[in-house]
Amino acid sequence: MSATLPNGSVLSLATTYGAAIPMTVLTNAAPPVATATAHGLTNGDILEVTSGWLGLDARPARVAGSTTNNFNLEGHDTADTTKYPVGSGLGSVRKVLTWTQISQVMDPATSGGEQRFVNWNYLEDGNASERSKPTNRSAKVLTLKLADDPAQPWNAVLAAADAAGTPRILRLALPGGSFLYYNVYVGFDPEPSLSFNNIMQLTVTLNSAARFIRYAS
Repeated sequence: MSATLPNGSVLSLATTYGAAIPMTVLTNAAPPVATATAHGLTNGDILEVTSGWLGLDARPARVAGSTTNNFNLEGHDTADTTKYPVGSGLGSVRKVLTWTQISQVMDPATSGGEQRFVNWNYLEDGNASERSKPTNRSAKVLTLKLADDPAQPWNAVLAAADAAGTPRILRLALPGGSFLYYNVYVGFDPEPSLSFNNIMQLTVTLNSAARFIRYAS
């Protein structure tokens, strides 16, 4: 049993990626094993996955068990052939080459992820209470307030990600040594807030493109 604080966490955004590496085989396993001839990936590399399996598509993954032509997508589980039909998961991976730390973070806040429901009545229910059934969950959003500082390299990186409109891998290094990886769409407002006797701040919104993954170390 434990309780931890996020104090000291470090956020970094993927700045550059390698070329897409096509996968010629992707197995139903935990973890799935990908085949890509002479892929050049090494254990610990962080990838963005593109896959025909929606449960894997656009998700971050870490390389493990790398050999000349094969590697594992650590932490993922595609063994369920109903959810992950055999032979339908092929796609490609891109390796994150460089990261830029997002520093001077103030007042981070998360929202979304709430379970949604559909409510209804049958005619014969009369005045009985509505029936309810779960549907999906709302999109998750991480909002950051950054102390305004034009000298910080993240200004250009966040502006480029906002303009591109394509997701970027976000890494959250926690004080205890574990890592959370997200794939997010970046919204960046470079205009600082103005409030008397308060630090000028910029706003960054990070909308999840796919489910995050956590690695213990």
